[in-house]
This record gives sequence, structure tokens and C-alpha cells, in this order.
Amino acid sequence: MEKLLSLGIFLLTLFLVIAKPKNLGIGWSAWLGAITCLALGLVSFSDVVYITLLVWDATLAFVFLIFISIILDKAGFFEWMALKSIGYAKGNGILLFVSLMLLGAFISAIFANDGASLMLTPIIYSKIKHLNLPSATIMPYIMGSGFIADTASLPLVISNLTNIITAHFFGIDFWKFAFLMFLPNLVAIISSILVLYLFYKKSLIKRYDPEVLEAYPPKYAIRDPLVFAMGWLVILFIGVSFLVLELLKVQVPISVILGLCALLLTLATLKNRVVSVKEIALLTPWQIVFFSIGMYVVVYSLKKVGLTDSLVYAIRWLFEAGEPFSIVGTGLLSAFLSATMNNLPTVMIVNLSVKDAQLPESITQFLALANLVGTNIGPKLTPIGSLATLLWLHILEYKGVRVSWGYYMKVGFVLTIPVLLAVLFSLVFVYWLSPKP
Repeated sequence: MEKLLSLGIFLLTLFLVIAKPKNLGIGWSAWLGAITCLALGLVSFSDVVYITLLVWDATLAFVFLIFISIILDKAGFFEWMALKSIGYAKGNGILLFVSLMLLGAFISAIFANDGASLMLTPIIYSKIKHLNLPSATIMPYIMGSGFIADTASLPLVISNLTNIITAHFFGIDFWKFAFLMFLPNLVAIISSILVLYLFYKKSLIKRYDPEVLEAYPPKYAIRDPLVFAMGWLVILFIGVSFLVLELLKVQVPISVILGLCALLLTLATLKNRVVSVKEIALLTPWQIVFFSIGMYVVVYSLKKVGLTDSLVYAIRWLFEAGEPFSIVGTGLLSAFLSATMNNLPTVMIVNLSVKDAQLPESITQFLALANLVGTNIGPKLTPIGSLATLLWLHILEYKGVRVSWGYYMKVGFVLTIPVLLAVLFSLVFVYWLSPKP
């Protein structure tokens, strides 16, 4: 009976989060599920406290990242980058496509995948429109920017909320994470651009007139020079801070570092007052904190009643077949689950299952990373794979670009599967090269 109750609450919560009936916020949906689990005795109050301590840093860090991204977006930071990328292409259509995809990968790495897809896509759309290109040629750039924002969200702990949650759960340091994921992320970027190019090569323009954008030079995109300059200092500060802290072996919550960066940028906005802090605060998705805690409580109820035991057995079975099988298999499993029930609950469920499998630490960390590959890339198979994709589709429709679910899934399967496999095999290669205890 408990299993049916827990599964029913999970499915209902997931439906409310994805469908958002009457604009019900995702935080409220998740907490409704969490409170129901608590009321029915599926989880205890001590479980809720444990989960809150587990995820507060990760989710607050992600919110601060989005806060930083919105400030920089309002200051013209990302628009300047987009115009620079277009300028570097110098009229070459293929080079334009590659440069914009690389820009998406860079922004995703530093400002998280949500920041890349939600901030950059409208900018790319507007700039491509200014080039006076036929409507049919816009789709590769739009789909490409949304696709690479997720596939290239592997390099740093801060590149995706799933990364932050997993690194915190398994105690993987910032720069160790970056070292282990360097090759998989490089493979993700190269394979993504290659697959996107092969799929859309007939739609890509060969040449365009770069003089069309002469009236929009990059420097005119900068609406607040001080905030713009501070953006570069923030990027440097994040990298140096984590490096120094790791060398000193000092543990500081990620949210503290990113919160300090958000504060510095907020103070910088006060000089010119071009960027409204009040507007930024209203646009920042604070509900993510409540959603993450609430969703984890619901997922934890699945573990408490034994519904995740089958995943634990599957992970052990894959390990017994061999380490490469366990890495690739775990990644494919989490990709499939992400595509069918959203990536955030998936990363939580699989993380719990990997830990409960009680395998050697050397392979456990790589299974956690394989889970990330699956939950970061796998969601591109379907529109419901991530909340960011649903919001991205909504923004495109607002701009007049309608991407049907059928078209999205057709493109998603063709683009996602080869990239997913390539990245998982590269992770196996990293495992083979890594020192074993």
C-alpha cells in the first residue's frame, strides 16, 4: 500500500510540475507532494531536515547563478558576446553557426544551462533576424542554441543544477570535477556541433552580409559599462576562489561564493542605475529552492518504501558485467528516465541508488558522473525532459517560432543519441586513465 501511495504522489507531483495547472508554481507543486508524503508517514520530519541540509546549498547556488545571469543580461553582457561571435564569422555562414554554438557552450559552462538557453536564444533569434535571412534558415540556430546549452553543461560544478546537487552529494571538489569532465565536455561540444551541422547543413546559409549589423556594433550592446566589466571579474573570481579553497582544503558552501558575486554585481548596478535590482529580484526563480527540497522529499519517499531497490539491483548488475558497462549503462538509464519523468527527480533517484549500491569509491564517482551525462543530455529526447526546455519552447512561441512536440522529438532523437553515446564512451576512457586505489 505504501509503495502505491508513494508512486501515486510522485506521479501527481510530476504532473503538476510539468503541466502547471492555473499557473501553479513548481515550488508549490513540489511542496504539496512533500507535505502529503509527510502527512501519510511516508517520510519523517527528520528526513525533511536531512534533505534540506543536503540540497539547500546546491539550489541556492543555482538561484544566485540565475540572478547573476539576469543582471549581466540586462547590462548587455550576452548581447555583446553574440555580436562579437557574429563579427568573428565575417560573412561565413558555417563559421557563424559554429561560433554561436561555441558561445552557447561557454555561457552554459559559466552561467548554467538555463542561463544559456533562456538568455542566449532570444538574443540569437533577434540578431539572426537582423541579418535579413529567410525564416527557414533561423531554425538551425534556434534549435542548436537550445540543444548545446544542455549537452555542454558538463564542465563545471556550476554548469547545471544537477551537477551542483551531485557534486555536493558525493563530495566531489570543484576542480576535481572540472578535471574529470574536461574530456567528456569537449567530446560533447564537438559531437553536438558536428551532429547539428550534419542534420541542418541544407538549411544553413553559406554567406551573409556582415555589413547589415554595422549599425549594431558590439560596444553599443553594453548598457552598463561597470556591470559589464564586473561580469568578467566575477568569472575570474569564481575560478580563483574555488582553486584557493581547494588548495587550502577549506570547505565553503558554493552558494556563499556565488552569493558574494551576486552582491558585488548588485552593488555595481547602483552607480549607473541602468539595471533595476528590484526587477532582477522579481525575475529570479526563487521557487527553485522550494521545488528542489520538496521534490527531493517526494523522491526520498520512493527510496523509503523500497521503490528504488530495482535501480540499485540494476546498477550492481551492470557493475558485475564490468566497469565500462556500468558507466555506459547508468548513463543510458538516467537518460531514459530523464526523458520520461524529467531530469531533476531522475538525478536525485539515481544518485540515491548509486550510493545504496555500495560499490567501490573509484567507480561510484564515475557512476555519479555518468548519471550527470544522462540527466544533462538525455532530457533533449523529449520536451518534458527538463523544465528549462518547456520554458524555452514557451519563449520561442512568444517570439513567433513554434516548435511542435513532434518535430522536437524527431530532432531530439537524431541529435541526442549519438552525442550521449560519444560522451559516455569518453567518460569510460577517463575512468581507464584515472588512478585506482
